[in-house]
Amino acid sequence: MLVVLYMMTIVFIIGGFILYRKEKVQKITSRKSYINGVSGTAALDITEEDDEKDRSLFQRIIEPKLKEFKRRFRRQMPNKKQEKLELKLMRAGNPMGLTPFEYRLVQMILYLLIPFLFSVLALIGNLSFGRGLFVAVLGLGLAAYLPVVYLRMKTATRYTEAVKELPDFIDLLAVSMEAGLGFDSALGKVVSKQEGVLSKEFRRCLEELKLGKTRRQALSGVRERLEVDDVKLLVGSIIQAEQLGVGMVQTLRVQSDEVRERRKQRAEEQAMKAPIKMLFPLVLFIFPCIFIVLLGPAVIEIIGMFSSR
Repeated sequence: MLVVLYMMTIVFIIGGFILYRKEKVQKITSRKSYINGVSGTAALDITEEDDEKDRSLFQRIIEPKLKEFKRRFRRQMPNKKQEKLELKLMRAGNPMGLTPFEYRLVQMILYLLIPFLFSVLALIGNLSFGRGLFVAVLGLGLAAYLPVVYLRMKTATRYTEAVKELPDFIDLLAVSMEAGLGFDSALGKVVSKQEGVLSKEFRRCLEELKLGKTRRQALSGVRERLEVDDVKLLVGSIIQAEQLGVGMVQTLRVQSDEVRERRKQRAEEQAMKAPIKMLFPLVLFIFPCIFIVLLGPAVIEIIGMFSSR
């Protein structure tokens, strides 16, 4: 009975989360269609009674509960922790569009689901109580570790892509400024013509500038969301050039050369590490096979000689 209740709870949580995500997508789609041409008078033709009939089970029962749970979550979670979690998600590129609340909800589902699955596997395998408890604790640790590892992997991949895009991005920005555009206009031109991690981050920077932030604050936000040394140096150089009145194009050219030089040095460093990294598979896998092929016949003949005597 306890197992059935446990399964029903997990299914309810997972189903509620899926329906919540589906409803969120439907709201965005309906909003886009409304902006693209649906008139306001057509929307007002539907009465409240018809609207109530058209509402699904999720809208009438599950959605209010999720909203209440979300409000409680925001009240209980300190603002600093919520800001840190939001920053981590932004550094990872907001995978699957997760908000801090949805990320915590996924963690809760994993905390319930993975230990339960490990416990079921322990029961199927007829393990003792101690081993079953160890397997359940192992599943709990895996549930706590998986979201963190996923965010780290997405963040590392995003940083790598940003480093690859940086030299070309700087060159395009410098060329646009040499053509007579200002920094903000050149930046807008580059992000509109190029796709990638840097374009998304600097597009967000331009949006923050339109909302009233200073250039230094907006660029500092890029530096916080992309914790890469090359990006930090670029942003720092731009801010310093603006404060000191130095030519921005010359600064960008110098940064482009330095970024390419650092990339070349990193490639040389990886090439020098390659022989050492190849040593371990050689010793573990290739050398034993060679020894078996070369010394195997001799060992067989020696064993045959001693056995005949």
